[in-house]
Amino acid sequence: MRKLFFSELTSCKETKLQSATHSWLPLEKGKLCKFTGHSSSSSSIESLMKMPEPAVLPHFKPADYVDILAQIHEQLEYCAPDEKSCLYLLQFQVFRGLGEAKLSRRSLQAAWEKASTIHEKLIFGAWLKYEKKGEEPISDLLGSCGKCSQEFKLLDFVSQISAESHGLSYDDESDEFQGSPVVHFRIKDDMIAGDRRKLAALSTPLYAMLNGGFRESHLEVIDMSRNGISPIGMRAISKFSLSGRLPYLSAEAILEMLDFANKFCCKGLKDACERKLASFVCTRQDAVDFMECAIELGCSILAASCLQVLLNELPECLNDEQVVRIFSSANKQQRSTMAGNASFSLYCLLSEVSMSISATSDVTISFLEKLVESASDSRQKQLALHQLACMRLLRKDHTEAERLFNAAFNAGHHYSVVGLARLASLRSNKHFSLKLLDSVMSSRWPLGWMYQERALYLDGDSKLENLNKATELDPTLTYPYMFRAASLMKRQSVEAALMEINRILGFKLVLECLELRFCCYLALEDYRAALCDVQAILTLAPDYRMIGGRVAAKQLRMLVMENVEQWTTADCWMQLYDRWSSVDDIGSLSVIYQMLESDAAKGVLYFRQSLLLLRLNCPEAAMRSLQLAREHAASQHERLVYEGWILYDTGHCEEGLQKAEASIAIQRSFEAFFLKAYALADSSLEPSTSATVVSLLEDALRCPSDRLRKGQALNNLGSVYVDCGKLDLAAECYINALKIGHTRAHQGLARVHFLRNNRTGAFEEMTKLIEKARSNASAYEKRSEYCDRDLTKADLQMVTKLDPLRVYPYRYRAAVLMDNHKEKDAISELTKAIAFKADLNLLHLRAAFHEHVGDISGALRDCRAALSVDPNHQEMLELHHRVNSQEP
Repeated sequence: MRKLFFSELTSCKETKLQSATHSWLPLEKGKLCKFTGHSSSSSSIESLMKMPEPAVLPHFKPADYVDILAQIHEQLEYCAPDEKSCLYLLQFQVFRGLGEAKLSRRSLQAAWEKASTIHEKLIFGAWLKYEKKGEEPISDLLGSCGKCSQEFKLLDFVSQISAESHGLSYDDESDEFQGSPVVHFRIKDDMIAGDRRKLAALSTPLYAMLNGGFRESHLEVIDMSRNGISPIGMRAISKFSLSGRLPYLSAEAILEMLDFANKFCCKGLKDACERKLASFVCTRQDAVDFMECAIELGCSILAASCLQVLLNELPECLNDEQVVRIFSSANKQQRSTMAGNASFSLYCLLSEVSMSISATSDVTISFLEKLVESASDSRQKQLALHQLACMRLLRKDHTEAERLFNAAFNAGHHYSVVGLARLASLRSNKHFSLKLLDSVMSSRWPLGWMYQERALYLDGDSKLENLNKATELDPTLTYPYMFRAASLMKRQSVEAALMEINRILGFKLVLECLELRFCCYLALEDYRAALCDVQAILTLAPDYRMIGGRVAAKQLRMLVMENVEQWTTADCWMQLYDRWSSVDDIGSLSVIYQMLESDAAKGVLYFRQSLLLLRLNCPEAAMRSLQLAREHAASQHERLVYEGWILYDTGHCEEGLQKAEASIAIQRSFEAFFLKAYALADSSLEPSTSATVVSLLEDALRCPSDRLRKGQALNNLGSVYVDCGKLDLAAECYINALKIGHTRAHQGLARVHFLRNNRTGAFEEMTKLIEKARSNASAYEKRSEYCDRDLTKADLQMVTKLDPLRVYPYRYRAAVLMDNHKEKDAISELTKAIAFKADLNLLHLRAAFHEHVGDISGALRDCRAALSVDPNHQEMLELHHRVNSQEP
């Protein structure tokens, strides 16, 4: 079953293999030579061991993220509206440090929605657009359904800012004016007449000049030739004093008037000029030219208009030296003109974009220095100082990096100790590195990254012990698995190395780990398996380079292919059926990659590819494949189906339904009916909907399709029948799905057995799935529901071993401990998982346990952190309300 959202693929580049090209892949006449004896293999493995240390991540990584999230949520409850966006930005940074892409995106969306100023609105809007780079087609699709994506639109914010009355309103007829009521201004050979009273009302300086103690008060003709104003500009000023409106003029004339308004403090005129000039800002060059003027004259409205145009062109505009100069040279006052009170948010965005282009560039450093200057509280300083320190470290500016890491650490960012430890190690002082880490670990509950870092300064068994402890505390860290696998390869235990790297690939698809497994398969001369992994790599990252970035993955694939038997199109389809049925998603991806090189219908293949990528928690790659399916669709009705899935997978269910119906109107097809059934089942909770979904799935099954998709449709139909209590029909669907190789139907059939009070049958059905499926952590978890307590415990231990990110086993074990009155152990079991996974259910249960044992502050903290993960969870809101009322 497709799902709406998945965690972003977290290929965090913790390590890269540095294996030598000459030893792993001898490039002789384009052939891939086999290993001939242990000496060559040993040389290759020695080269493989040259792995760089895991990167010092430039993220905000608080030692206790739950506490920080709880603080942010509490502040959001009570803060002023103009403080909310900054808090959501901090929340975004916390989730980004945790690798929670979906949650960080939602926090950024909230920052945009809660923006209280125009500057915040345009900065966060531009940030969202940058984050959604490549999703512009979705905006176009929404437009075709009559719905607009607001983040991609430029703001017409000038009209939203109310024009204030800045005039002095010296219109009291009793106020005596000394000179003639009409005054003339001479500019070279031109004379411009004006109403003395109206012009004097524009500002205090003009009032003093025209009706004060100055000589001009008594003159009927005043020479303005030396004030930088042209006759056209002066005439427009005179008209403005009478009507309060600017006539249509060129940008040059309005700039003259703006300069005049600035000299004579005419706030109303200045405001009107700014608004008019803002309408002239259309291109990047316009924005650059007008921004310099806006900064010089302190014109915030004009500056905001320029800023919007520049940010709308991220990241391309950062290749423009003029743009970079504006942002990197701005002082505090100029930053205030450009971004108001949102300077920190602005430089957060600019720094992130620049780091993605070149982390060590002078531009990145200059933006990060401005970020440090813009930081106004402790948490902002922690982030800014740490990020700048990381970039200084990459540039080998060790003295400055140490100063910055120290400042971040002293401000409260414990993770910055990693940078300090690395620098001590670079000075050959590993003892001091260990001392730094030990002092942090002794002051609080140790975390996985602390043991991983500590291991870098140890050797032998001590190193492995620390890496094993790191994996125990945080199984998502990639480096420990890769180091252990490389160590096993060094001892020529390639099969054991393969088992080790498969541990993480079973639940987290990391390109570097696939690359290492590729090398293992080469060592074993299993070229078919090596080809599978390199094709999976290319599916995820078409331009990926392997062996320390020295060789293109495509080149290695071509070499490996010469050592395997080539498959025909029929062979490929048979392999795809076999691998899909055995729940071998990586293997299926590889086969599809190979099939796409043929003349097969590419739209269908890219669509299948997207399904697999969603199952593998790679939503960005899946969306890319869906868009390729749309581009390669063989017909209009097929294209509409893919457009429907694109909309559905991005949360636009109703629009996805519209596309399905439009496709059916052109031609009845399996995929159109399947999409409509799926989207309808997700969008409506009405009981009557089930009958419609059944009818749609039956229509789908009557249309031509292959066994893979029909098996999925039968499985979905069985699920609907189960929900309706029609167990016989459900069983029939599942059995028919199994007959055509849809292995996951065992799970549905097990549910039918269980509902018929046949636990043994349910257990046996799930056992069949476990035996057939290559990825079977979910099968073990489901089977645990049909066991006695001892077998349940064993199955859930297996789930945690295969996929430590699945939260149900932790919750079950904690509940059992709580039932046995082992409250402390129960809370500890949940805490172990919460340390590396920000999960609502884990936090919810721990909050309930804290409440049960009378720890109200702990319960309230967990409630607030959980509501940061899902602000609308009803049960969590109720628990929070109850606990909050108990707080003294």
